[in-house]
Amino acid sequence: MPSWSVVVPAKRLAVAKTRLRPLTGAPGADHGALVLALLADTVSAALACSRVASVVVVTDDPDAADLVQGLGARTVPDEPDRGLNPALEHGARRAGGDHVAALSSDLPALRPAELAAALTAAEAVPRCFVADAQGTGTTLLTAVGVPLRPRFGRGSARAHAADGTVPLTGAWPGLLRDVDTPDDLRAALALGAGPRTAELVRGSPGLSGRLTAR
Repeated sequence: MPSWSVVVPAKRLAVAKTRLRPLTGAPGADHGALVLALLADTVSAALACSRVASVVVVTDDPDAADLVQGLGARTVPDEPDRGLNPALEHGARRAGGDHVAALSSDLPALRPAELAAALTAAEAVPRCFVADAQGTGTTLLTAVGVPLRPRFGRGSARAHAADGTVPLTGAWPGLLRDVDTPDDLRAALALGAGPRTAELVRGSPGLSGRLTAR
């Protein structure tokens, strides 16, 4: 079966996941540590996926680069430095191969088998995408034998569909649950977040307290 190259973007920690700062402003909480935990669990799941040959992380953040390299991913600098979509196009070119996928960096409940099922479903169509749990964003974009042509950003699911990209649906709740807000993190933890995210939350009373308070 074809093996996929997966490209994951990772922003500099100082500007990543700003909508989670109401949580990470708790005493003893570390915003950068949470962002890295989300990234680690996402990359680990992708690396463990049977359909994935390589994971390429596009980042200019040294802590993120050190982390994912330690997990077994390859890193490339964000040489365009012109936003998310140019970074993904750059990563896809560097990844190479006929089967390339862009994956969100904040999917802590992702299971390798879910990603494998989605990538298998994507093989029959040149370009596919998976919308997030809200149906407005995109967590996975795939390209087979064609340029990736990402349209990430506000309303990306609609933008990808308008560009002729085929939506995919399936029983993969962890693939849909990206984490942008405190409620998203609560939902990911309820699904069963990966070890880095779960351990970080358990080990931070301030963070876990804000997650349980409403």
